[in-house]
Amino acid sequence: MTNIAQLASPDVAPRESLWSELIRKEDWWAIWIGLGLIVVAAALFADGGTLKWIAVAPLRWGHPAQVAAQLREHWAQYAALLVLWAVLFGIGAKALGIKLSQFLPAFFLLDVAALALYFLGQWDQAAHYNLEPPLVALALGLLLSNTVSLPQWLGSGLRVELYIKTGIVLLGASLPLTLIAWAGPVAILQASIISLVTFAAIYYTSKRLGLDPRLAAVLGTGGAVCGVSGAIAVAGAVGAKKEHVSIAIALVVLWAIVMIFALPLVSRELGLSTGVAGAWIGTSEFADAAGLAAAQTYGGYAGNVSGIAGSADAAVNAFTLMKVIGRDIWIGVWAFVLSLVAISRWESTGVQTKAGAGEIWRRLPKFVLGFLLASVVITFVTHGYSYGEYKKSVLPALVAPLQVFRVWALTFAFLSIGLTTRIRDFAAIGTRPFYAFTVGVVINVVLGFILSTQVFGTFWTRLGQ
Repeated sequence: MTNIAQLASPDVAPRESLWSELIRKEDWWAIWIGLGLIVVAAALFADGGTLKWIAVAPLRWGHPAQVAAQLREHWAQYAALLVLWAVLFGIGAKALGIKLSQFLPAFFLLDVAALALYFLGQWDQAAHYNLEPPLVALALGLLLSNTVSLPQWLGSGLRVELYIKTGIVLLGASLPLTLIAWAGPVAILQASIISLVTFAAIYYTSKRLGLDPRLAAVLGTGGAVCGVSGAIAVAGAVGAKKEHVSIAIALVVLWAIVMIFALPLVSRELGLSTGVAGAWIGTSEFADAAGLAAAQTYGGYAGNVSGIAGSADAAVNAFTLMKVIGRDIWIGVWAFVLSLVAISRWESTGVQTKAGAGEIWRRLPKFVLGFLLASVVITFVTHGYSYGEYKKSVLPALVAPLQVFRVWALTFAFLSIGLTTRIRDFAAIGTRPFYAFTVGVVINVVLGFILSTQVFGTFWTRLGQ
């Protein structure tokens, strides 16, 4: 999710050298940062050490004096963590062509705001008032970005894609390969059903409304596969116009924001277990950042809201299996297939190159590979431990610090989403694209609910346990 005004052209980009791609793409920097932290944590754990000291996070509190006491006691750890993030993301930002003189001050403010939201989430009344950090971060960012004239340099630190992809790579540390192997086939099956039905609904509704087939393909992929990334990838593959991808992304952002608030609240009213709710969110949301915000919000209800069964991590785990494993990995395949259709069926596509099997690799979201590699590393390191030993030693010393890093990265992303979203950008969408996409939204949510609660409900409930 990003500011619509900052979109790159969907035209097919010239092919880059391998080295250039490895250092100039956000996907790869998310892998270097996330996987690097995991490898360091694993090496320390194997040697009897841990990253617990620097992976600092607020504790539960009920009175402001307790917040002040925590800050006095752990200020050095928070400062060290700020320096660590500034160095890691700063190196990545520099490689991506962002001026450090602008990025570092912006990131400092982002970190301070994230710390305040983290503390808010640990307030013992936060769940009662629905003050979950992802929702508050988004609402606060939207309020500021649409009512206050923010300084231009602040945008240098609002790297939504870099933060969210780093968080997803770190998420791999919480999902061992055994769990992915067990749940992956079901997630892929459910995602395939929803993707095919939603794409068909949006595409054929768009055609009936007289929209360009290239716009219909971009809208359909944005709603069915992977939001912004899917829309951009397919736009380049089918030769769509720049305004096509702008319209698609505006609609993805609009409905993703609605779903961030709607899905957790409706799930809470229905009393869905965390695993089932996470699967529904993963099936129905259109963007990784928005979906993770909704899933993390619902996970926060576990243990704090009566009637919500399942573990706190189950909502995020189920969402990740559905969205990252089930839907995101298909971006390259959809781009490849639709490029073939564009070349053979549509006139004046603007596609300058012939579609080849290599297109699947080129369009594949590389951060998904980082997520899988993270799972491989943790699975290898923890191999041979019993479940009791895992809970007693591995979880607190190795996995828990990485989970803290993940929450920080995702909080940076949630704040950045709100601060880069301009409500006025939605004015240029047009009624016909809106109607076509909204048909897909309704089908996506309804069918996703049926699949998550009825068809595969028992499976996702077991995941939560």
